[in-house]
Amino acid sequence: MAITRRNFLKYTAVAGAALYLGIFDLAPVKAYADANPPVWTAEAYNICPYCGVGCGMIVGSNEAGQITYVQGDPENPHNLGSLCSKGQNAGQLNHIEGYAGPTAWYKAADSERVIYPLKRVGGTSVWTQMTWNDALNEIAGLINTTRGTVDADGKCTSIAVLGTAKATNEECYLLTKLMRSLGIVYYEHCARL
Repeated sequence: MAITRRNFLKYTAVAGAALYLGIFDLAPVKAYADANPPVWTAEAYNICPYCGVGCGMIVGSNEAGQITYVQGDPENPHNLGSLCSKGQNAGQLNHIEGYAGPTAWYKAADSERVIYPLKRVGGTSVWTQMTWNDALNEIAGLINTTRGTVDADGKCTSIAVLGTAKATNEECYLLTKLMRSLGIVYYEHCARL
């Protein structure tokens, strides 16, 4: 059955009126919620990973380190305790800081945070550990080599940069100045200066 916009609005109005007037019995739903509360042993304050607003959230986890509860942080000035539908479902993520699930050799023991620089060997899926100095020197060498190829106007069009919404204004400003000093023209950021 195809539902039209008019029918959708009619059904929504009828259901809303029925809920308001108490025609539907919500006692079983309340009883189930009271009998099965969310269980957590530790709480951590975090920032929602989805958009650039930076809503604060309180994340609860059980003894195994699995996220069992997410709610908005009422002390955060961005959202004052409210969360959008994506933020409310952030508990389904497994990479929120503090997750104590299974970790690989290159990750911190208490989270999914990578603590060593990794390099993929050739075209394979094998990753090898590098030192930070080697990684930074290799990245700087690749940027320098790529910057050598410029267009007729002398601009580097072989490198593109995508900034992040999680950075502060000062960090965004510094990233913009760094990219402009390197001559990179393909720069996209939701907080461009």
